[in-house]
Amino acid sequence: MVALVVASVPVAFVNMLNQLAALHVLTGADYLAVFSRDQLNALMMLFLDLHGQGLLIVEIFWGLWLVPLGLLVMKSRFMPRFLGVLLIIGAVGYCVDFLTRLLFPSFTAIVAPIAGASKFGELAMILWLLIKGLRVEGERPAHIA
Repeated sequence: MVALVVASVPVAFVNMLNQLAALHVLTGADYLAVFSRDQLNALMMLFLDLHGQGLLIVEIFWGLWLVPLGLLVMKSRFMPRFLGVLLIIGAVGYCVDFLTRLLFPSFTAIVAPIAGASKFGELAMILWLLIKGLRVEGERPAHIA
Protein backbone atom coordinates (compact mmCIF):
# COMPACT_ATOMS: atom_id res chain seq x y z
CA MET A 1 0.00 0.00 0.00
CA VAL A 2 2.78 2.42 0.92
CA ALA A 3 4.70 1.58 -2.26
CA LEU A 4 1.69 2.53 -4.41
CA VAL A 5 1.27 5.84 -2.60
CA VAL A 6 5.01 6.57 -2.74
CA ALA A 7 5.02 5.83 -6.48
CA SER A 8 2.07 8.13 -7.13
CA VAL A 9 3.50 11.21 -5.40
CA PRO A 10 6.42 11.89 -7.79
CA VAL A 11 4.19 11.25 -10.79
CA ALA A 12 1.67 13.77 -9.45
CA PHE A 13 4.41 16.33 -8.78
CA VAL A 14 5.91 15.96 -12.26
CA ASN A 15 2.42 16.22 -13.71
CA MET A 16 2.04 19.64 -12.07
CA LEU A 17 4.69 20.90 -14.50
CA ASN A 18 2.05 20.77 -17.22
CA GLN A 19 -0.16 23.21 -15.33
CA LEU A 20 2.80 25.45 -14.59
CA ALA A 21 3.78 25.36 -18.27
CA ALA A 22 0.27 26.41 -19.27
CA LEU A 23 0.50 29.36 -16.88
CA HIS A 24 3.98 30.18 -18.15
CA VAL A 25 2.71 30.39 -21.73
CA LEU A 26 0.22 33.04 -20.56
CA THR A 27 2.85 35.19 -18.84
CA GLY A 28 3.83 36.80 -22.10
CA ALA A 29 7.59 36.31 -21.81
CA ASP A 30 9.62 38.05 -24.51
CA TYR A 31 10.75 34.82 -26.19
CA LEU A 32 7.08 33.84 -26.71
CA ALA A 33 6.53 36.88 -28.97
CA VAL A 34 7.36 34.73 -32.01
CA PHE A 35 4.07 32.86 -31.51
CA SER A 36 0.70 34.24 -32.52
CA ARG A 37 -2.11 34.49 -29.96
CA ASP A 38 -3.81 31.40 -31.50
CA GLN A 39 -0.58 29.42 -31.29
CA LEU A 40 -0.11 30.40 -27.64
CA ASN A 41 -3.68 29.36 -26.87
CA ALA A 42 -3.12 26.02 -28.60
CA LEU A 43 0.11 25.50 -26.64
CA MET A 44 -1.67 26.30 -23.39
CA MET A 45 -4.44 23.80 -24.20
CA LEU A 46 -1.82 21.19 -25.05
CA PHE A 47 -0.26 21.53 -21.60
CA LEU A 48 -3.68 21.39 -19.92
CA ASP A 49 -4.58 18.26 -21.90
CA LEU A 50 -1.25 16.70 -20.92
CA HIS A 51 -2.09 17.44 -17.29
CA GLY A 52 -5.33 15.51 -17.75
CA GLN A 53 -3.40 12.59 -19.19
CA GLY A 54 -1.00 12.73 -16.25
CA LEU A 55 -3.95 12.54 -13.86
CA LEU A 56 -5.04 9.43 -15.74
CA ILE A 57 -1.67 7.83 -14.95
CA VAL A 58 -1.86 8.79 -11.27
CA GLU A 59 -5.45 7.52 -11.06
CA ILE A 60 -4.33 3.92 -11.41
CA PHE A 61 -2.15 4.30 -8.31
CA TRP A 62 -5.02 5.95 -6.43
CA GLY A 63 -7.22 2.99 -7.26
CA LEU A 64 -4.74 0.24 -6.54
CA TRP A 65 -3.79 1.47 -3.07
CA LEU A 66 -7.44 1.24 -2.02
CA VAL A 67 -7.34 -2.58 -2.31
CA PRO A 68 -4.89 -3.16 0.57
CA LEU A 69 -6.51 -0.35 2.55
CA GLY A 70 -9.92 -1.95 2.10
CA LEU A 71 -8.54 -5.33 3.14
CA LEU A 72 -6.97 -3.79 6.24
CA VAL A 73 -10.25 -2.11 7.17
CA MET A 74 -12.15 -5.38 6.65
CA LYS A 75 -9.71 -7.34 8.84
CA SER A 76 -9.48 -4.74 11.59
CA ARG A 77 -12.06 -4.50 14.30
CA PHE A 78 -11.76 -0.74 14.61
CA MET A 79 -14.01 0.11 11.68
CA PRO A 80 -17.03 -1.60 10.14
CA ARG A 81 -16.35 -4.13 7.42
CA PHE A 82 -18.72 -2.46 4.98
CA LEU A 83 -16.27 0.45 4.74
CA GLY A 84 -13.56 -1.94 3.56
CA VAL A 85 -15.93 -3.39 0.97
CA LEU A 86 -16.78 0.13 -0.23
CA LEU A 87 -13.07 0.95 -0.52
CA ILE A 88 -12.44 -2.13 -2.65
CA ILE A 89 -15.43 -1.23 -4.84
CA GLY A 90 -13.87 2.22 -5.18
CA ALA A 91 -10.59 0.62 -6.26
CA VAL A 92 -12.45 -1.27 -8.98
CA GLY A 93 -14.11 2.01 -10.00
CA TYR A 94 -10.76 3.77 -10.37
CA CYS A 95 -9.33 0.89 -12.41
CA VAL A 96 -12.39 0.65 -14.66
CA ASP A 97 -12.31 4.42 -15.19
CA PHE A 98 -8.59 4.27 -16.04
CA LEU A 99 -9.00 1.38 -18.49
CA THR A 100 -12.02 2.97 -20.14
CA ARG A 101 -10.27 6.30 -20.66
CA LEU A 102 -7.15 4.55 -21.94
CA LEU A 103 -8.63 1.82 -24.16
CA PHE A 104 -12.17 2.98 -24.99
CA PRO A 105 -12.28 6.80 -24.75
CA SER A 106 -15.58 6.96 -26.65
CA PHE A 107 -17.31 5.20 -23.71
CA THR A 108 -15.94 7.58 -21.08
CA ALA A 109 -19.17 9.57 -20.88
CA ILE A 110 -21.07 6.38 -20.04
CA VAL A 111 -18.59 4.76 -17.65
CA ALA A 112 -17.28 7.84 -15.78
CA PRO A 113 -20.46 8.55 -13.76
CA ILE A 114 -20.80 4.90 -12.76
CA ALA A 115 -17.11 4.62 -11.84
CA GLY A 116 -17.33 7.93 -9.97
CA ALA A 117 -20.26 6.71 -7.90
CA SER A 118 -18.29 3.62 -6.91
CA LYS A 119 -15.71 5.85 -5.21
CA PHE A 120 -18.15 6.63 -2.40
CA GLY A 121 -16.13 4.43 -0.02
CA GLU A 122 -13.42 7.05 0.44
CA LEU A 123 -15.97 9.66 1.47
CA ALA A 124 -17.75 7.15 3.71
CA MET A 125 -14.50 6.34 5.50
CA ILE A 126 -13.69 10.02 6.03
CA LEU A 127 -17.18 10.68 7.39
CA TRP A 128 -16.98 7.62 9.64
CA LEU A 129 -13.68 8.81 11.10
CA LEU A 130 -14.95 12.36 11.56
CA ILE A 131 -18.29 11.45 13.10
CA LYS A 132 -17.72 8.17 14.86
CA GLY A 133 -13.94 8.05 15.10
CA LEU A 134 -11.81 5.16 16.24
CA ARG A 135 -12.49 3.97 19.73
CA VAL A 136 -10.60 1.08 21.22
CA GLU A 137 -12.45 -1.07 23.75
CA GLY A 138 -11.78 0.01 27.31
CA GLU A 139 -10.50 3.41 26.22
CA ARG A 140 -12.01 6.45 27.89
CA PRO A 141 -12.29 9.85 26.27
CA ALA A 142 -9.53 12.25 27.38
CA HIS A 143 -11.91 14.55 29.26
CA ILE A 144 -13.13 11.67 31.52
CA ALA A 145 -10.25 10.68 33.71
